[in-house]
Amino acid sequence: MESAYLCSMRAILLLLCSLWILPELTLAKHARITRHYKFNIKMQNVTRLCQTKSIVTVNGQFPGPRIIAREGDRLVIKVTNHVPYNVSIHWHGVRQIRSGWADGPAYITQCPIQTGQSYVYNFTVTGQRGTLWWHAHISWLRATLYGPIVILPKRHVPYPFPQPFKEVPIVFGEWWKADTETLIKQAMQTGLAPNVSDAHTINGLPGPLHKCSVKDTFKLEVKPGKTYLLRLVNAALNDDLFFSIANHTLTVVEADAVYVKHFKTNIALITPGQTTNVLLKTKSKSPNATFVIAARPYATGPAAFDNTTATGLLEYRKSSLSNTKLKNKKLPLFRPLLPKFNDTVFAMNYNKKVRSLANAKFPAKVPKTVQKRFFFTVGLGIRTCPKNQACQGPNNTRVAAAINNVSFVMPNIALLQAHFFNQSKGVYTTDFPANPPFKFNYTGTQPSNIMVTTGTKVVVLPFNTSVELILQDTSIIGAESHPLHLHGFNFFVVGQGNGNFNPKKDPSKFNLIDPAERNTIGVPSGGWVAVRFLADNPGVWFMHCHFEVHTSWGLKMAWIVQDGKLRNQKLPPPPSDLPKC
Repeated sequence: MESAYLCSMRAILLLLCSLWILPELTLAKHARITRHYKFNIKMQNVTRLCQTKSIVTVNGQFPGPRIIAREGDRLVIKVTNHVPYNVSIHWHGVRQIRSGWADGPAYITQCPIQTGQSYVYNFTVTGQRGTLWWHAHISWLRATLYGPIVILPKRHVPYPFPQPFKEVPIVFGEWWKADTETLIKQAMQTGLAPNVSDAHTINGLPGPLHKCSVKDTFKLEVKPGKTYLLRLVNAALNDDLFFSIANHTLTVVEADAVYVKHFKTNIALITPGQTTNVLLKTKSKSPNATFVIAARPYATGPAAFDNTTATGLLEYRKSSLSNTKLKNKKLPLFRPLLPKFNDTVFAMNYNKKVRSLANAKFPAKVPKTVQKRFFFTVGLGIRTCPKNQACQGPNNTRVAAAINNVSFVMPNIALLQAHFFNQSKGVYTTDFPANPPFKFNYTGTQPSNIMVTTGTKVVVLPFNTSVELILQDTSIIGAESHPLHLHGFNFFVVGQGNGNFNPKKDPSKFNLIDPAERNTIGVPSGGWVAVRFLADNPGVWFMHCHFEVHTSWGLKMAWIVQDGKLRNQKLPPPPSDLPKC
């Protein structure tokens, strides 16, 4: 009797223990941790293309350090400014749900970090996994201040593709021999385009096609019969890039930290701001050859561009036996074939292949109904020269860029502070136009008057508004592909096409089943793209062209998303160390 009682008591205790331990195990399986990073912004001498110059870096590294987190982790990144420039850092593509104070664009969500000051960026990576990146978000400092963000899935959660043998970040950039801050300052004074870069880079290295750069070549050493995950980031300032590896096929599995339906390609196309994960399956046997890795511009605009090619090398690891045999033998070198620099057909076809998984595990939550519709023209124009300044454009004008003919003027204090503390007067107005001021043949002959207006105008959206936005390129000065980036949200690319958007015919062809979900999209040169998003993130969110030269000229605007009614739908107050202007 007693032993039966003891047995039953033991069973009850075991059951209680298991019930107590189970949640702990679940928690351990998906444990969210806080990861701390220190970013010391400092000047560093770096030599490229036969000459040394002092550049702005994080911790003296170029490119900057990799940030690694898991989905659900909190990141606490202390940025301390030791350079003579104002600095701010943007965590590109991170949703920043209710953490807009940490988004980073100077004068939009924060005043910049002044010399000798610090700011702690504190945010949680919610519902995202994949490759994103961080970069400076003030003036042209992102020319050297950038690095990858790797967000791994939660523990024990597999990728929806074969587990790679190794993961390799490949970050593209641009290098100028001149000082980029001096360059853009002079361009803004003259009203003309700044000089183009002197080289493109792969992980900061231009490769052997450039002078003094054989030693500055990215090399990817691989084993035969293995799968590698290449995490591609385009951190270039002003160039879309084609990417290819000679005699190897790439499988695209993710874009902008969203898994996509797999598709094979020899060439990837990636705009500034975009990220793409590709699988590279190496050959089953080690070939006695070396393969060129190449990145070269896709350029459609009227202006000059840097037409150089960044190259690296894919090398197969040799066994020690074959190593001795091949030591003195020069291996054949295979080069990839890249499209023509202005191949708009390839670009359109490639972008249409990017589609969401749209399955039970990774649904595509496309807004099916639309509450607010906007039609934005994006392109170039001219504006009058400021008083007491001589501009070198026709009749003392300067080149400008605009959305709906409004060239955005940066405020002197951060928009988010002005919004949060109800101090918008004299900072911004809420009359950003939902449509262009007048209709014209957007991609045809340009209108006689191409002057733009200026202002610090925003769109205000009530919380949870479903938005449809048509982005229409114009041929003013010249048609061009514009990579548009939206902060604080992913959007669904429901349609795209050439020429002028037709509101009667085109919506019927929209893809509302499995459209690409992105944070940056190339508006086709001489064409349009339609996106939808749900304004479920309170705060002030920047939207701009990711060509830095166009952003400098005013191709930017901001959305204010109001608080919702519930506590978890409101933006919390700013942190105590938020920088002051």
